[in-house]
Amino acid sequence: MSRLRVGVVGCGAIAQIHHLPNLTALHDRFEVAVVCDLSPSAAAAAARRFSVPDHVTDYRRVLDGDVDAVVLCHTDPKTEAAVAALQAGKHLFIEKPVCFSLQEIDAMIAAHTAGLVAQAAYVKVYEPGFELAQQEVRRMDDIRFVQINHLHPDNRLHLRQFDDLQRFDDHPPGSLEAAAAARRAAFRQAIGQVGEELERAFSLMTGSMIHDLYSLRVMVGRPAAVIGADIWREGRAVTCTLGYANGARCVAPWVDLPDLWDFRETLEVYGDSRRVVLSYPTGFARGIPCALAVQGIDDDGRAFRAEPAVDWESAFARELRHFHASVVDGVPNRTPLADARHDVSLIIDIVRRYQAAASGAGGC
Repeated sequence: MSRLRVGVVGCGAIAQIHHLPNLTALHDRFEVAVVCDLSPSAAAAAARRFSVPDHVTDYRRVLDGDVDAVVLCHTDPKTEAAVAALQAGKHLFIEKPVCFSLQEIDAMIAAHTAGLVAQAAYVKVYEPGFELAQQEVRRMDDIRFVQINHLHPDNRLHLRQFDDLQRFDDHPPGSLEAAAAARRAAFRQAIGQVGEELERAFSLMTGSMIHDLYSLRVMVGRPAAVIGADIWREGRAVTCTLGYANGARCVAPWVDLPDLWDFRETLEVYGDSRRVVLSYPTGFARGIPCALAVQGIDDDGRAFRAEPAVDWESAFARELRHFHASVVDGVPNRTPLADARHDVSLIIDIVRRYQAAASGAGGC
């Protein structure tokens, strides 16, 4: 089996908890040749911990090196590094949020040439429970209603479970401020000059609710319209209603509950005689599977409820294995960068729908 030489850009929580451990465990498929972080201490610590032979502080040195692919999980925006990686002929695995504006995603797509794999790290799609739920949904004759529930505590409640998570503050002077300014510029490019409340909501949608929106698209298809949108709790809560061509509706709330330990994220699909409810663990969990419940009417007219057993296999490992298969074996990629454009566009449409309603141009 061909091994891919990989460079990892960004050595923060998601790299330390998931990507670097999984790349190391999948040693028959990947060789991590170099890690990169703006913090010299973070790059050096990751290299020591995961036995990586080289560490740098400039992603361009990764691209100049002998790597086949790059994993981008650094502080947003990632657009500059993603475009540069594709232009350098490197396969790309990019964490969410892929980007914020249509101009950014279009620049990435334009840089994506034939023969390269560009995979959005849409981990929920690779959950074994998601795949089981998708099989159940395909058995439904008519989808009438879909509901997303995402009640999100502060990530610090989950990250404190990891004693080995390392943080450093030796970033180059002004680098964090430059990244924040670049994010604000990307926000303005996407949704214009808006207030703090709407900017906060946009950040939450692109950074967290994106999981629900791409899962929804893969499970039941793209919505035809954003029917209504509300932003409340000073931008810490979003509710939207999406409409589908067959008349079905999806209600999708995302609510920040910072001090409540109990993380809740579900995707629920309802038909006339069948219901599929998928419950996700927090994205920082290790070894905790999804929970799946299926209710319906059997061929004899009897109601049933089933809870199929879900594999404990890590979705983060599965998406990396799929990335390898796409690069090495030519397996069609399940979460291509081009498809992520639909999700970027939908979030912008949700914001515009809210703005229209708030200005009196349309009702919810």
